[in-house]
Amino acid sequence: MNIFKYSVLMSVYYKEQPDYLRESIMSMLDQSIKPDEIVLIKDGKLTDELENVLNEFKDNQLIKIYSLEHNVGLGNALNFGVQKCKNELIARMDTDDISMKNRCELQLQLFTENKELSVIGSAVEEFINHPDNVMAFKEVKVENSEIRKQMKYRNPIIHPSVMFKKSDVLKAGNYEHWFLNEDYYLWIRMIQKGFVFKNINEPLVKMRINNETYLRRGGWDYFITQKRLFKYMLKNNLINSIDYIYNNSIRFVVRLMIPNSLRKLLYLRVMRKKVN
Repeated sequence: MNIFKYSVLMSVYYKEQPDYLRESIMSMLDQSIKPDEIVLIKDGKLTDELENVLNEFKDNQLIKIYSLEHNVGLGNALNFGVQKCKNELIARMDTDDISMKNRCELQLQLFTENKELSVIGSAVEEFINHPDNVMAFKEVKVENSEIRKQMKYRNPIIHPSVMFKKSDVLKAGNYEHWFLNEDYYLWIRMIQKGFVFKNINEPLVKMRINNETYLRRGGWDYFITQKRLFKYMLKNNLINSIDYIYNNSIRFVVRLMIPNSLRKLLYLRVMRKKVN
C-alpha cells in the first residue's frame, strides 16, 4: 500500500446544488496531500446545471466520472464506486460539504503510524449558508474501544469525514442499500469482522445543514429503518434486549413524538456543541 496515494469517492444525483458540488470537489483538489484520483459516480441522470459543473473539470486528469443509467441510491452507488477506486485508501466525500485542507494529510499520517486501522473519521463543523457561519461542532469518540461501545446506540462515525481501507470494506461486504443508514450498516458489519476504527476529534470537514436537516431526521421512515438496524444488531448479538428496547424507545420519541423545532434544539444543545 502506497500510504501517500489515495482515492476520493463521491456520488452525485440530480437534487444536488451545482455551487455546492463545485465547492466540494475543489476542497478535495486543494488538499495539502492531493488525491491520486477523484472517483465521481453519477447516480442516474443529472440536471444540465450539474453536468455543466462536471464539465468544468473535464480536463483534470485526477477526476474520473462513471455514470449509472438509473438512480440506484447512495449505498448501491458507493458499492459501485468502491470497486472503481484503484487505491487501497479511499476518502469519502459528500457533494455539499467542504473538507479542510489538512484533512487527508492527518488521516494518512494515522494510517502510517498504525497499520491495524481500517477506518478513520473526524469531528465536523456544521454550518448554514456560508462556511464561516458555523452553528455547531459535532464531537466524536476517538479510540476503537469507545467507538465500539457507542456503535451499540448510535452511529459513531461521521460518513463524509471517513478514510478507509478498500480491502477491509470489501471483506465486510462493501456498501449495501439500507435506507438512510448505508454507512452505519457498513460500520456494524466491519465491527463484526474485528476491524479497527479511529476518530480525530478535530473538525476536518464542514457539513452544510439547514432546517430541513432536522425535518429529515424525523418521521416513520427514519424510525423504521433504524429499528430494522437494531434488530439486525440484536440477532447478531451486538446488543442485548435491553439495548434494543432502549434504542427504539429513544428514537420513537425523537423521530415521531416531538416537533421539528424541538428536534433541532435537541440536536444543537444535547448532541452537538452549539457555537456562540
